[in-house]
Amino acid sequence: MGKRVRVSNETLNSFGTWIVTAGMDTGQYSRNPVLLYMHRRGEVIGYLKDIKVENGEVTGEPVFDEASELSVRAKKQFEFGSLRMVSAGIDILELSEDPELLKPGQTRPTITKSKLVEVSIVDVGSNDDALVLTRNGVRLELGKDGSNPLPLINNKPSNQTKQMELQKLAQLLGLAATATEAEVEAKIADLNAAKQEADTLRQEKETMVLSAITQAVETGIAEKRIPADKKDHFIALGKTAGLDALKTTIASMTPVAKVSAVLNRGAAVQKPEGAYAKLSEVPEEKLEDLRENHRETYIALFKAEYGFAPTFGEE
Repeated sequence: MGKRVRVSNETLNSFGTWIVTAGMDTGQYSRNPVLLYMHRRGEVIGYLKDIKVENGEVTGEPVFDEASELSVRAKKQFEFGSLRMVSAGIDILELSEDPELLKPGQTRPTITKSKLVEVSIVDVGSNDDALVLTRNGVRLELGKDGSNPLPLINNKPSNQTKQMELQKLAQLLGLAATATEAEVEAKIADLNAAKQEADTLRQEKETMVLSAITQAVETGIAEKRIPADKKDHFIALGKTAGLDALKTTIASMTPVAKVSAVLNRGAAVQKPEGAYAKLSEVPEEKLEDLRENHRETYIALFKAEYGFAPTFGEE
């Protein structure tokens, strides 16, 4: 059995296209299966026998007639292996830009119908480098220096494709499949606006909660329930546990009392000067005195500020 060679297959070639094997007409060539040397007319060196079109490729077995010195030399080189490839001469009959026929990296239309004209023994051959195509009488040589009259693929989607994509998008947005492009765009705009509003409200809420947490911690520090150097720790606790849990925790902590306040608890005390509507109006230097010596007033101002009574340590 002789060596079988691949004449054509469906790989992407260097011109950015590929040939559909099922669309290649090999009938005429099978009746005159001429084997040329390097695609040169007049340099016939044999023929191709047992031509098969199967499994997405065209194959055959070269037979050298040895009727010329060129044929004898080509046969020896083919048997030795220094010449081992063939290249097809093909006429392009029909092109297609059908997305289902496009391969990754393809830049030119798919050759869906073609005609095999001749097969040549070549020194450098493959679908990428030695395939010879002809379209409208113009020869295309697929090498790095070859010209390429094939058009580029029009990557714009067809109206039918655009309509199908629009229907899918409409259904994803909860609209009817018959929704117009304007209706889809309006729905997208509404969703974007709703998202922006939700983001704004969330940010405002986070800011208000953080402000309330910070205020609660600062009040705990003023009441001597929390050491000033633990402020960041308790703010972080409020962010994690929540404002209510933070207030409960701070209220349960026993304030640190001055020694003088402990010694003077039994002594008569005077009411502070001035009247305050809430605790935050009391000057800081008078806050501790108000708490220790004027409990009723302190409790009333605390409730006016926070809505609940403070908790004191055991006396």
